[in-house]
Amino acid sequence: MFHPDGMKKVFFILFVLWSCAATTAFGQRKKVQNLPNYDRQRLHFGFLLGINKTDFVIKRIPDFNKLDSLQTVESAPQTGFNLGIIGNLRLGENFDLRFVPDLAFSQRNLEYTFNTGGITTTVVKKVESTFLEFPLDLKFKSNRVNNYRVYVLAGFKYTIDMVSQAKVQNQDKDFVKLKRNDYGYQIGMGFDFYLERFKFSPEIKMYHGLGNLLVDDPKIYSTSLESLKSKVFLISFTFE
Repeated sequence: MFHPDGMKKVFFILFVLWSCAATTAFGQRKKVQNLPNYDRQRLHFGFLLGINKTDFVIKRIPDFNKLDSLQTVESAPQTGFNLGIIGNLRLGENFDLRFVPDLAFSQRNLEYTFNTGGITTTVVKKVESTFLEFPLDLKFKSNRVNNYRVYVLAGFKYTIDMVSQAKVQNQDKDFVKLKRNDYGYQIGMGFDFYLERFKFSPEIKMYHGLGNLLVDDPKIYSTSLESLKSKVFLISFTFE
């Protein structure tokens, strides 16, 4: 389960990286600036390419240890990718409001370990998703030094799973049904590099879902769980 101490560690790491980058930036000698009027634009657009690692935060039922044959349930994150467009609204010298709708292709595996008559078997349930995502972030930027800035961001994201199995009727196999909609918060950091013709930004973000995605179902793969929540790490590259 995603523990509050984990959040503290993430915030601390982001702060240290941001501080180190900012210190390095301010120590540089002044150079000729690329795109000197870029940040005066009230509104600008771009696109995003990203690689995601999508996972579940699993909460088992209180009586899980009393189940006859099921011993463990674990989540195995898989790698996917994101494609998105960027809308950036300048709020001030150091603040932007960003809307970055994207399409995310991802997969998460749930691994169930059973022990029947002394024989251990593992059943893997693949959960494939195609998300339509609508994140809204507030971006705080350092002052520009030469041709780059560092920044941190935080915001809220709403997602729609375009291939949700919540209402699928399938008599041939067992599967874990999930809700179509999700929502949660995200935090991240990155660097803005001003090149001759565009701005390039590598960025890392973490998303944590707040809604329980699990749909009630009488099969053991669902009844053994109390909740499933999303957790996603995203490394992205933006071009603006």
